[in-house]
Amino acid sequence: VQLQASGGGSVQAGGSLRLSCVASGITFSNYVMGWFRQAPGKEREFVAASNRRSSNSHYADSVKGRFTISRDTAKNTLYLQMNSLEPEDTAVYYCAADRSLMLSDFRVWSRYDYWGQGTQVTVSS
Repeated sequence: VQLQASGGGSVQAGGSLRLSCVASGITFSNYVMGWFRQAPGKEREFVAASNRRSSNSHYADSVKGRFTISRDTAKNTLYLQMNSLEPEDTAVYYCAADRSLMLSDFRVWSRYDYWGQGTQVTVSS
């Protein structure tokens, strides 16, 4: 299993970025997919998750209304559209996948089996 994240960069506050995560070695539609982030000196935190059928999305309160998670099953790719970025969004962003997660565990980073390498997002004020 391999998850390859990309799309990070440096933007000014109020700007937008779209992160991508290409998955290989899995049947994409069978996996819960999530985005997490980790800022320097802070713990890894939940950002968003998409359930197996992409019928439901879940967001951290801090990004709700600004970020949108989506997936393209044909391309085995997970996306995170980030709008109205704030300096507090600065972090390394990771995509993650797990086949057997229950809804109650979607926000718990340690419950995911597979991780991408991370992509840096820097938002300046």
